[in-house]
Amino acid sequence: MTATKLRKGIVRPLAYRAEEAATALGVSDDFFREHVAPQVRRYRHGRLVLFPVPDLEKWLDHNAALPLEGND
Repeated sequence: MTATKLRKGIVRPLAYRAEEAATALGVSDDFFREHVAPQVRRYRHGRLVLFPVPDLEKWLDHNAALPLEGND
């Protein structure tokens, strides 16, 4: 097993591309681009656009709905 394969399972990404971020959140690419991406900071370098994982987690936490009383 190569070092790259070993690291792949151990190293947690610090940022995702849009498609990866959508998958991580469990939403479609279209939903991510329309509803999430505009509200999350991004890192750009040329054509590369990365979304920091902590910002995606903050978005999810901020947009999580509280359960209604009696609807467990």
